[in-house]
Amino acid sequence: MRQIALFGTSADPPTAAHQTIIHWLSHQYDFVVVWASDNPFKQHQTPLEHRAAMLHLLISDIQPPRHNIGVYPDLSSPRALVTVEKVRERWPDAELTLVIGSDLIDQLPRWYQVEQLVQLTRFLVIPRPGYSIDESQLEKLRQLGATVAIANLTGLPVSSTTYRTNHNPDIVPPPIEAYIHREHLYPCQDTVHENS
Repeated sequence: MRQIALFGTSADPPTAAHQTIIHWLSHQYDFVVVWASDNPFKQHQTPLEHRAAMLHLLISDIQPPRHNIGVYPDLSSPRALVTVEKVRERWPDAELTLVIGSDLIDQLPRWYQVEQLVQLTRFLVIPRPGYSIDESQLEKLRQLGATVAIANLTGLPVSSTTYRTNHNPDIVPPPIEAYIHREHLYPCQDTVHENS
């Protein structure tokens, strides 16, 4: 059975940490499905189409190239269940694993129709620096019927929020940084660029 990892992210903007995770997933799964989405628990600065375009650039920047990763903007939904149902329609015979950061474990029981979601997909938790994995939170998910595994990978200690607030270009790969400046996506970036 084909093993597919599902990696939805706010990608506001996508960072080197996202790239590392996607690259790692491409070695663990037959195929990696990526999309940008609006997380109903977060505020977003950049329109979805720009975030999807940056994800395309992020994946194109992976070296050596990986050919089992795809960006699917049409799968985007603020509700994971809607996305997973669309994936099931497209790849009905695949075994699906929804990839989440350890920062989302506490939110997951409050997701839309989570009882139905856990029947459609497994979960893989990527440890994130600063977000410990609490066994009691994992047990809550298992009590809902979820199959949960912890990745043997720790995400990089960078985030989209850090990029937006600290303007550190090392947080994003060069093609993303160039796209941000070209499209004037984060007004503060233009100021930083002019002053440097």
